[in-house]
Amino acid sequence: MKPLFFFCTVCFICIFELSAQTYEVKVITSVESVVPAGLGRSRLIDANETRDYNEFTTTRTDEGKDRNKSDRGEIRLKNFDETKLLNFYNVGGIRFQNIAANDAVIESKINAMLAEGWDLAFVTSAVESDAGQKDGNGIFITRFIFRRPINP
Repeated sequence: MKPLFFFCTVCFICIFELSAQTYEVKVITSVESVVPAGLGRSRLIDANETRDYNEFTTTRTDEGKDRNKSDRGEIRLKNFDETKLLNFYNVGGIRFQNIAANDAVIESKINAMLAEGWDLAFVTSAVESDAGQKDGNGIFITRFIFRRPINP
């Protein structure tokens, strides 16, 4: 009976420790151009500064007309890594070599993040594609959300 009690106690402590774990989060964003003729810009963005969302948040109520007075310049940051990627299109159309090259660069970044102790927790993507004759714009955006445990 004592070994079973000891085993259950150890399991409980391990589970409690895992559930009490806190993480820091890092977002890396790739923006890949889907503008015809290769006229767009494609980049991998990694912010080197943090922002506290509370400084830019207003809680709205029925009675209140409070408004956040933050200046855009307070939100904007200038300290980030910008890695060049290739556009999906060139003058001849879709360029599969460019997509493969972008994959290799993004893979390299993910491997570097993993080596630094980050875990890839989520990936989300969206596209705003060229809407036809008069548009000529489009991007494919992917957010890679990493996390790693914060040591107490």
